[in-house]
Amino acid sequence: MGWVSAGADYEVSVDGRKVIARTAAGKPLRSVPKAIKDHEVVTGLRQLIEWLARHEASCRAEVERWMIRSLPVPAAVLTQVWADEAWRAALRDLVVVPVGADPGAAALLRDADPDKGLGVVDLDGESTRLTAEQILIPHPVRLPDLADLREFAADLGVEQGTLQLFREVWHKPADEAGQRRELSRYSAARFKELRHVQSRATSAGYRVQGGTAIVRIWEDGRPVIASVWIGEGDPGYETETSDLSFTDAAGERLATAEVPPVAWSEGLRMAAHLHAGRVTDEETQR
Repeated sequence: MGWVSAGADYEVSVDGRKVIARTAAGKPLRSVPKAIKDHEVVTGLRQLIEWLARHEASCRAEVERWMIRSLPVPAAVLTQVWADEAWRAALRDLVVVPVGADPGAAALLRDADPDKGLGVVDLDGESTRLTAEQILIPHPVRLPDLADLREFAADLGVEQGTLQLFREVWHKPADEAGQRRELSRYSAARFKELRHVQSRATSAGYRVQGGTAIVRIWEDGRPVIASVWIGEGDPGYETETSDLSFTDAAGERLATAEVPPVAWSEGLRMAAHLHAGRVTDEETQR
């Protein structure tokens, strides 16, 4: 941004996520002078910074929703939003696949132009253009060549604004016994206070409802709800988590064989996240 006058003696601007100031003569200042901290221009720039932060978070959340739900995204939408830095940061270098194409045709999104289409880099390192009308941003658990894509992205130094390639994934075991073991893998996590696990769940974006941490995934045209009991009552009470379980929209428990891959992975991801914040035996003995 350029510099804006804030009174007769100072000018202000935005650098990253903070307001910076200089004298009217152009001398940079270490901080915004007290005399103009409440100036309407400074206040306006701070509000702009807050709005930009909310906008960036909103863009990332929307792109993540497309990925988790495996929603077809019109290429025209991507070419329209690409000019916006926040959208571009959330989309750049994500793995995309044309709708109806083999997942093996996955490539990294590098550009989106209304006239030229979507610019991508494939696993052979070749730059090309996609002319498909709709694309998918696959959840990593659905990518058959995930290990190769991760290695390729690492070689390129790719840093995705939306966590996709290096998102933790859990593949459902083929046998029922293995599936049941996974459901209890992250259970019995102890917390000294209920508020600790509640805060851990909500800060990660999970809902807490009726003593249960919940993540809702829409997959294959239907909602699947993954939940972990974390306790209810006095937030200062000690608590312990339960096994992971899956239900449909009506609250009916799903057999493990009925849980689709993305829901399975995201449910285990939530359970693992909660489990990681538990009280360890060493902490209990202190």
